[in-house]
Amino acid sequence: MIGRPKADETSISLDPVDRAILAILQTEGRLGVTEIGRRVNLSQPAVSARIKRLEQSGVITGYRAVVDPARLGLGIHAVIRLRTSHARIAASLDLFARLPEVVNVYRLTGEDCFLIDVYVPSAGRLEAIVDGIARLGPVATSLVLRTYETKPIAP
Repeated sequence: MIGRPKADETSISLDPVDRAILAILQTEGRLGVTEIGRRVNLSQPAVSARIKRLEQSGVITGYRAVVDPARLGLGIHAVIRLRTSHARIAASLDLFARLPEVVNVYRLTGEDCFLIDVYVPSAGRLEAIVDGIARLGPVATSLVLRTYETKPIAP
C-alpha cells in the first residue's frame, strides 16, 4: 500500500485529465501507462508523472486485486454491528485486527459504534466471531444475500 493521508489533510485540486486517469485506474487498475496516456491524450512520461503525484499526495492510496471470497471457500458474508463504550474502542480495534475474517471496519455515529464486514467458511466460524465480538458489547448480525458491483469514486 502506498499509504493513507491523515484525516485532517485537505484535498488537492484535480484537473479533468487527473480525473480521467483516476476513473481509468479504478476500473482497469492493470492497464499500462502507455494505454492510459493514449486514452487521455498524453505521453507515457506525462501520465507517469501525474500518477506519481496522485500517489504522493495520498489521492491514490494503493493497488490491489479484487478476489472472489466464495472461490476461496468463504461462502458466508456477514455484517456485524457492535455497540460498545468509548473505553472499549481500542480493544475492539485490536480484536478486529487479529481476526483474518474481518475485511472492513467502519466507525459509526449513532447507536452502533462499528460496522464490521466478515467473510467466513461456515456458520460455526461466524458464531465464534460473533461471540468474541459480543464480549465488547451488544451485537447485531446480518447475512449478506448479494453484493452488487460498487462504483468507482467520482473524483
